[in-house]
This record gives sequence, structure tokens and C-alpha cells, in this order.
Amino acid sequence: MTPVARVLKSISDLPAAVWDGLANPPDQAFNPFVAHAFLKALEDSRSATVRTGWQPAHIVLEDAGAVIGVAPAYVKSHSQGEYVFDHGWADAFQRAGGEYYPKLQITAPFTPATGPRLLAATDGARRMLLEAAAEVARANHLSSVHITFQTEAEWALAGSAGWLQRMDKQFHWVNDGYASFDDFLARLSSDKRKNLRKERKRALENGIEIEWVTGPALAEHHWDAFFQFYMDTGSRKWGSPYLTRKFFSLINQTFAEHTLLVMAKREGKYIAGALNFIGGDTLFGRNWGAIEHHPFLHFECCYYQAIDFAIARGLKKVEAGAQGEHKLLRGYAPTPTFSSHYITHPGLRRAVSDYLDREREAVADDIEALATHGPFKKG
Repeated sequence: MTPVARVLKSISDLPAAVWDGLANPPDQAFNPFVAHAFLKALEDSRSATVRTGWQPAHIVLEDAGAVIGVAPAYVKSHSQGEYVFDHGWADAFQRAGGEYYPKLQITAPFTPATGPRLLAATDGARRMLLEAAAEVARANHLSSVHITFQTEAEWALAGSAGWLQRMDKQFHWVNDGYASFDDFLARLSSDKRKNLRKERKRALENGIEIEWVTGPALAEHHWDAFFQFYMDTGSRKWGSPYLTRKFFSLINQTFAEHTLLVMAKREGKYIAGALNFIGGDTLFGRNWGAIEHHPFLHFECCYYQAIDFAIARGLKKVEAGAQGEHKLLRGYAPTPTFSSHYITHPGLRRAVSDYLDREREAVADDIEALATHGPFKKG
């Protein structure tokens, strides 16, 4: 029998054990953002729904009744919350008389973090998921399919199947066997080391204390405080924050062991916080917010405390989110990120392909140039 693909309107339509067996098999490092509980919390909290422009359309591949592949997919009516920007493609296509939306997005919503997207045990099944996604687009008159923040191996596989390849960069910290933060600092040049120590000291002036809260210690009052920070920052940066308050409560119920809040407290009151998710070998920084401004407190909570936690837990890496060349001098190295794109219209496909050829070369040059300006001792 030939494997058959179908589309789910909700991740709840597939048992968690089946999904997670493909998303996070025991022989691979755990990725929190493709876990059933994380994606279900987004849907159940109405953060990722038709109303918000994220209509679940998860692709399931079955062979003789057994599920052999899944992909977290959403029909999108806009390009918000993706962090791989295609607004220019949409504008150009619509000026030419085309309809760019709706489109299909294979990703973890609102999450610019690298991880698997074609969740299967073999490359053969992953290829079939690619074919199924393209067929969903064609059959439903969707302009395109976009797989964002995928692994490099998936990116190469999609490229071999004829998908367009895009590359961008983030800044990641790599644990080179450090025993402590001071051990990490010892690898930096003298002036950079002094600067980091000065920033950490200034961040905690005015009697500020830092707490790590994770697992059973997480409680609703922590989320009440953090949501206030999140809404304040989100409203100023984006106008409409993506995550609802219910999302954080659901995460607290089902995902607390994979969650870390770094909370800053002054005079007995929480004033700032950073949300992280804990992977098998990586700490993923996600959201930050504050209701008081203090110099360097953002760097302390989001970057330096993340390094401290990763060293303490023996994690290999910290991914601190999208953008931010200011991370470079704080020990976070430029790192490529990958996405693949299937475009149904031949003219738009040719134009985007030409653009991506030039963009990949520019990104690679940028990464190479930035790498020479890191804070580490030369040689």
C-alpha cells in the first residue's frame, strides 16, 4: 500500500504518544517546540487559531494504518509571528495581481528557534511529507509552503527535492566545556571580560535579586507577574502580543519541567523576567519583559543568566532568539538558520529564487565577517 497523507484541524486529533514518538524520539535531543503539549497549549489557549490567522492544518502521513510522519502546519492569512520575513514577496505578488494569502506554514508558531519540522524516522518519509505539503498547497489554492527554522539536514533534503532555500542568522552561545561563568570569562579578551563583569555588576545595583524558577516551583503568581512584563514589552514592540494569559497556565500544568523563568525582584516585588524553554541539549530564550528600567538588566536576565543555567545543567548551547548583533560581544556567535519554500506560481518562484541566491551569499559573508569580531582571545 502507498502511504497516505491527511490534514488535522487540531493537534488534539492525534494522541500525544504518537506525535511525540516522531517529534522527540529517545535517540535525539529533546526539542520543546515540536512537543505535543507545547503545540496543544498554543491551540487550547487560542493563541494559534483561525481567529489569530494560524489555522491548524497538521500533516499526518500514514502507512497501513500506522503514522510514520507528522508536520506542525498552519494555514496563514498574514506573515506575522514567523520571524522569517516574506512581506516583500507578498507585496510584489499582490501588486502583480496575485493572491499571496492564504499560505501554508510548517513551523512552531511565534518561535524563532531551530528544530525538526518534518517529524519522521526516515528521509523517505520526510520526502513524502514535503510532497504532501506541496499537494495541500496546490489542492487548496495556497500560494506557497514555508518551512521555517528547520534543521540543516532537513534544509538540504528539501533543497534536493527542488524547494527554494533561504538562510539567515542568529547569535548562539556554545558551551565549550565551561565549569563556571568565570571559566567562560577567562576565554575572553581582557577588555571584553572587564566589560561583561561591569555590566553584570551594574545590572544588579539598586538591590535587584535574580531567581530561577522551574518545574514544580512554578506557580500562577509567577505567570501573573511575567504576563504583565510580556504585555508591556509586546504592546510597545508589536502592538498586539501573540500569547494569551491562558497559554502560560497551560504550560505550567503540562510543561513546567521544560520551562525556566528568570525573574528579577526589587524590594520584594518582581520587576522583570525572561522566559526560557529547556531542551535536551539547548536552552531556548523566548520572551522578555520589564516594568522598571535598569541598565543592563535585560542582558543579565536574557544572556548572562542563560549562560549560567546552561553551564549548571550541562547544556551545549543557548539560543537567545531572533536578531541582536549586540549579543556578539557577549559571547554569542553568529550562526546560520535555515528555511525552505515551495511556491506554486512559476513567475513568483523564479523571482524569489533569484533573490534567495543573492541573499544566501550575503548572509554567509556577513556571518564570516561578524565571526572575526567576537570577544574571545585570538588564537
